[in-house]
Amino acid sequence: VFFGIVGRLFYLQVEQNKKYLTLSDKNRIRENKLPPVRGEFKDYFGKTIAGNLDVYELHVIPEQVEDFRILITRVKQILNLTDKQVDKIYKIKNKQKPWETIIISENLSWDEFSKINYYLYDLPGLKPVISVGRNYPYNESYSHVLGYVAYASQKDLSSNEIINERHVPGLRVGKNGLEKTFENELIGTNTIQRFEVNAYGKRINQLEVQDGNQGNSLRISIDTEIQNYTYELLNGEAGSISVMDIYTGEIIAMNSSPSFNPNDFLYGIGSKKWKDLNQNPFKPLINKTISGLYSPGSTIKPIVALSALEHDVIKPGMTVRCTDSIDFYGQKFHCWKKKGHGYMNLKNAIKQSCDIYFYETARLLGVDRLNETARKFGLGDIVLKDFFDNEKKGVVPSTKWKKEAIGQNWYLGETLITGIGQGYIQTTPLQLTLMTAQLANGGNKINPTIIPNNEKIENIMDQMKLNQDFATNYPSLVRNKENVKFVLDAMFRSTNEVLGTSYRSRIEDPKYQFAGKTGTAQVKRITEEERELDRELDQIPYKERDHAWFIAFGPYKNPRYALTVLVEHGGSGSSAAAPIAKKLFKKIIDRHEEREKIRTKNTISL
Repeated sequence: VFFGIVGRLFYLQVEQNKKYLTLSDKNRIRENKLPPVRGEFKDYFGKTIAGNLDVYELHVIPEQVEDFRILITRVKQILNLTDKQVDKIYKIKNKQKPWETIIISENLSWDEFSKINYYLYDLPGLKPVISVGRNYPYNESYSHVLGYVAYASQKDLSSNEIINERHVPGLRVGKNGLEKTFENELIGTNTIQRFEVNAYGKRINQLEVQDGNQGNSLRISIDTEIQNYTYELLNGEAGSISVMDIYTGEIIAMNSSPSFNPNDFLYGIGSKKWKDLNQNPFKPLINKTISGLYSPGSTIKPIVALSALEHDVIKPGMTVRCTDSIDFYGQKFHCWKKKGHGYMNLKNAIKQSCDIYFYETARLLGVDRLNETARKFGLGDIVLKDFFDNEKKGVVPSTKWKKEAIGQNWYLGETLITGIGQGYIQTTPLQLTLMTAQLANGGNKINPTIIPNNEKIENIMDQMKLNQDFATNYPSLVRNKENVKFVLDAMFRSTNEVLGTSYRSRIEDPKYQFAGKTGTAQVKRITEEERELDRELDQIPYKERDHAWFIAFGPYKNPRYALTVLVEHGGSGSSAAAPIAKKLFKKIIDRHEEREKIRTKNTISL
């Protein structure tokens, strides 16, 4: 018996030493994986536009609790939980596996967190956790650019290995916008804590901490002051504003209105608030700048004119007599101006936005040649490639497109209305910004980006002056640069000469002087009876009012920035959109020198 006991002791203490030592350590030592600290977003000037804050949470694992009901009753008393909150905890428990963590509270105050820790000895199985939450200091201004973060879903875990590997209860990941696009760069690595516990599971000694690494911080090209100002300018309106550097392709501002507060998603948005956002008729969840598709109206006319000149279809001096309408195969096509404009040449037709002139230009040009030029300048394609997964391409129609998409032949009357930006053509506001930027830089291709482009402006401009055969980075999109100059001059007259459609929004100071083109896009077919009524804007139902557009570039003598303003159902571009651009250009130009200081500093450091 003695030798048997000795043999058994030898077997347990020597041969099985490692096994039981490991089991003992598992009972004695606990390992805790903390949520990784997310990288921050900075604006062009280094301001934090998406940062982090400590979030105090309370977790529990049901299988580690002797009596779950008693535990929750004690927690209810300590934290003053409502019956509804308690019922929610039990519903989650019934849906989950016993070993899965339940988040009892995801936003404790410091006093509540301290109180729970004080009673922790009497609450076995309960785990207070300091998690990391996202903080968006500018609220609605950046919502559609940055997106928001929320709790990782099963879909997130299955589709992204990095999220799955670093997942802990309470982990928040990007759900849309740049937060989602750059998830793998932003997420960071987990901090690992190892500590010793007593027989009741209470921590008595911390043994080791392996600090995780914060995710990479990212700097974007947007200027917060301009971004906030665009938000103010659109306040109370549904629409979009976007601003782009015509040489670097950097996005200076990109705002969609109305917006939402991304901070609401940090702790899980309530069902009522989520329902209100989804049912809001002004669509605050949609990024109208890249996902909204609209008829461009008369903002397409500079491209129609350029295409006609490039294909030698018309000469600048070609004259067309504009009455209030023309008859074409039994169909009446109207000009926006009652009684017409009289005799028009091309420059005056752009300046006064004469529809009759552009019906004739489009007829001579043909939709396929217009399609070719429009697509070169960025219409009908994704602008910010690899940045947003919800950006839409839009439609620039052609005879082939209609046959493939609709299964019908193209009709000449459809070419006429395409020439004034109506019919099948659909663009996003950002596409029109890119189109304007590439016109303003002399007709050269640029690569739009929301990450700062630190290439020297002088280098970019030098490359744009090269012949098309040698300009690899910024190739020319046109055959004859003089055609582009002609169109830009006409846009200048449209804003800065009497009878120009945006003349009332001009700025005479050369420092701020800009050139632009208004657009008024119909959202429904206007009957002859409605046309005769000639109602004021407030007499027309909101949903039947035209969309108001304005595209512009400036300063005119040495252009650097292009912008697009869209006011949904705003009426006319001259009255609703152009005045917004006037205010915005002053802000943009006043910020230019500060921006260039940062650019110079960064190019020197390179």
